Amino acid sequence: MTTYTDKGPKVSQERDAGPLAEEGKEKGVKVKEEDAHGVEKRGKGKLHPGIQPPASSFLQPERGRFLHFHSVTFWVGNAKQAASFYCNKMGFEPLAYRGLETGSREVVSHVIKQGKIVFVLCSALNPWNKEMGDHLVKHGDGVKDIAFEVEDCEHIVQKARERGAKIVREPWVEEDKFGKVKFAVLQTYGDTTHTLVEKINYTGRFLPGFEAPVYKDTLLPKLYVKNLQFHRFWSVDDTQVHTEYSSLRSIVVTNYEESIKMPINEPAPGKKKSQIQEYVDYNGGPGVQHIALKTDDIITTIRHLRERGMEFLAVPPSYYRLLRENLKTAKIQVKESMDVLEELKILVDYDEQGYLLQIFTKPMQDRPTLFLEVIQRHNHQGFGAGNFNSLFKAFEEEQALRGNLTDLETNGVRSGM
Repeated sequence: MTTYTDKGPKVSQERDAGPLAEEGKEKGVKVKEEDAHGVEKRGKGKLHPGIQPPASSFLQPERGRFLHFHSVTFWVGNAKQAASFYCNKMGFEPLAYRGLETGSREVVSHVIKQGKIVFVLCSALNPWNKEMGDHLVKHGDGVKDIAFEVEDCEHIVQKARERGAKIVREPWVEEDKFGKVKFAVLQTYGDTTHTLVEKINYTGRFLPGFEAPVYKDTLLPKLYVKNLQFHRFWSVDDTQVHTEYSSLRSIVVTNYEESIKMPINEPAPGKKKSQIQEYVDYNGGPGVQHIALKTDDIITTIRHLRERGMEFLAVPPSYYRLLRENLKTAKIQVKESMDVLEELKILVDYDEQGYLLQIFTKPMQDRPTLFLEVIQRHNHQGFGAGNFNSLFKAFEEEQALRGNLTDLETNGVRSGM
């Protein structure tokens, strides 16, 4: 890691100085040494530029130990977008979150990780946060803090103070159900700080006050985005798709030509087991839950399928009453008879350019796993987001009949199958 000061870069050297140091001794050059109390012993000569003192001159501190880098904290204008950028462009993955939902009223933090590298992206939540605002005006998005994980934080701070360091914040302790962590903050170059992090039997995913990510972009599998060079086409999350009991997150990825589209769904935490979690349980893990089949005449198709005994999910009459009202002010006009669509239980979703018609079968086998969708598009490339909530309620009614609309534990883990 390179630290830039007003005198230029200082780069840590990782080269063996042994033989060169010995050569220096022969010429009468003496190196600097520090005793155990940090008092320099200066020789008459100077250390040759770029040459490290011999290892014997670095004495182990009596107490206090720096273990490794803990994390790098960035102050940015939009932490959510910055975290998404590092995840999508550089392969980081969401690790933890702290914000309004977790009780943090002033600063939101998105923690991302790749291997042992941990970045914390932070933004102000309120317009009156002058410290973060001034920092952004002066520096733009950038590193505010480099944290070290340590042993004996108190002793390190004490020694740093004795040697002239500026202590920004004295040691303090934070804790949650996973244990305790002691912190302290020291000033370094410019407006940058170093946070000392001493974990006291702490077993949480990051630090006290942080919880699992609110939105985790695991829905963009490396198989599609990285390996096959697909890209995100469309997405919704659990703020848009939810019922009283369950919710989902969905991302659609597509190839460059956008001729292949793959919706990828995952269950979001809710009061009861979602239909996606039901699928995962009965399928024995992730897999293909539904296949959409395109038709140019959905009314004729569904009539024939119903005549042959095919079973479809049904939405309540209130869905069509509301749909008729909403279509009165819509910029598009549905060509098909609304009475026929209601009779066949075909759903409608639309935007300003067009609309789609869709219907979903009940499970195609005894296990509640794979089902099919029949879809007809009229200048509309969406995926029926406007119907998701109604569909989820229909799914939940079927789950209840199967005895699978079960409660979840408070942490979102299913209580049993």
